[in-house]
Amino acid sequence: MTHLQKSGIGMTETMIAPCGMNCALCVHYQFRAYDINQKGFNRLYCPGCIDRAKGCLYMGENCTLHKTPSIRFCTSCDHYPCKQLKGLDKRYRTKYHMSMIENLEIIKTKGLDAFLKQQETKWACPTCGSPICCHNGLCLHCEVETLIKNRKYRWNEQ
Repeated sequence: MTHLQKSGIGMTETMIAPCGMNCALCVHYQFRAYDINQKGFNRLYCPGCIDRAKGCLYMGENCTLHKTPSIRFCTSCDHYPCKQLKGLDKRYRTKYHMSMIENLEIIKTKGLDAFLKQQETKWACPTCGSPICCHNGLCLHCEVETLIKNRKYRWNEQ
């Protein structure tokens, strides 16, 4: 069992959304996993895109294949990568240090198990080993006080 699984945030197959988002890195998933709203926040809790059983949270409104979970990953689509995925990918590369398209390409070429292992290493907190949140760059397991002091904290702000 990895430290990520011990911390309550396991990077498993069900944590990877059809669009390539690793839900284990999402602020809404981590807030739920650590029950951070008890610390005075009022954020939406999310169990992850697959566990919601409502298709892809990001692409569902714009993609008929994702309104219901009819395909596993966007790479199965004839329109991959579509305009919506490219836009989402650009926003995440620019603001959140991750790429959905890169994630999907790794899954496609190396397989889901290899991708999950890569993610565990890439996103592990150097202090405790729990996953870093892609939306703010913090480990919400051991750095939640930073977020309490600055609720709008983003990657490497002082």
